[in-house]
Amino acid sequence: MANARPIIAAIVLAAGSSQRMGVKNKLHLPVDGMPLLRRSLEILLASNIDEVVVVLGHDHESTRALVDDLPLQLVYNEAHSSGQMTSVHCGLASLENSYDGVMIALGDQPALSVADINYLIDAFHNRSSGEVVVPTFTGERGNPIIISENCRADILAGTRNLGCRKFIEKNPELVCRVEMPNPGVVIDLDTPQEYEDYCESQLSGDSSRMRLQVN
Repeated sequence: MANARPIIAAIVLAAGSSQRMGVKNKLHLPVDGMPLLRRSLEILLASNIDEVVVVLGHDHESTRALVDDLPLQLVYNEAHSSGQMTSVHCGLASLENSYDGVMIALGDQPALSVADINYLIDAFHNRSSGEVVVPTFTGERGNPIIISENCRADILAGTRNLGCRKFIEKNPELVCRVEMPNPGVVIDLDTPQEYEDYCESQLSGDSSRMRLQVN
């Protein structure tokens, strides 16, 4: 069916050492009454994503215990200390099926909603050009992104490197920017102050003030 929605997998990067958060692993911190990583995964599982793969690394045993009852695939990146792109490769390589696109998601974005995820999937489906859909809010780049099956193959073959800081600037023909209706795509939690600000913003209902503090 020509208008059928695209088949999309999601790779969730959850292998980092969370050094900027200090002694606590940020993915274990409570958000909306559950660990941050679990909250992120439940949003994806409730969306139009067809398969979810979580890439673990640092602190993988205790992190696995937070989510191993969920209907998803957990993989371990032995090279996680060598950088985020190794987790991207690990996750992409673990997908056994072909997909129209693959969402590359972070585990520490507490303000994302099911509607945000589906909005991006629709944007990917309806794009007129580009191999990488990148969300923005008021012009600021965010996450998660969605890459095409062709781009996935290029990354695994080593001909594309999404980890390059200048990837978007150097490859504008590959990128389709999508302006989002809310700031969830540009909110993540890296430091104790950001986590505190986010929790306070939830209590006060002033998410716009929190975004300015986080970014």
